[in-house]
Amino acid sequence: MAGLDWKGLPELQRALQEKSQTDFMQVGRKSMLEIYKRGQQAGGTPVDTNELRMSMRASTEEAGYSAEHSPHVEYGHRTRSGSFVQGQFFLKRNVDTQRSIYYGDLKSQLRK
Repeated sequence: MAGLDWKGLPELQRALQEKSQTDFMQVGRKSMLEIYKRGQQAGGTPVDTNELRMSMRASTEEAGYSAEHSPHVEYGHRTRSGSFVQGQFFLKRNVDTQRSIYYGDLKSQLRK
């Protein structure tokens, strides 16, 4: 460029990229933790034997249930007699609740 010297530009780009990545990861971690906490609260997960609630896991990238019967409770299932038990969509409701919070947190981080 005409008379301009961009010393330190690669370092600045790297620092901005790292900060952006760190901020995004913090928002993701917070969101997964909130989904986990909401699932552990009363009414957050259907409880019969408490196995489903105890199987809930959350990491920085995903949250969900590891119990074998969790998809049947979430989405519904057929019984031996052929009738259908409706799903309870407990995880979907939890994620839907978190969605607007997540977007708000992302916008907040972008404004900083």
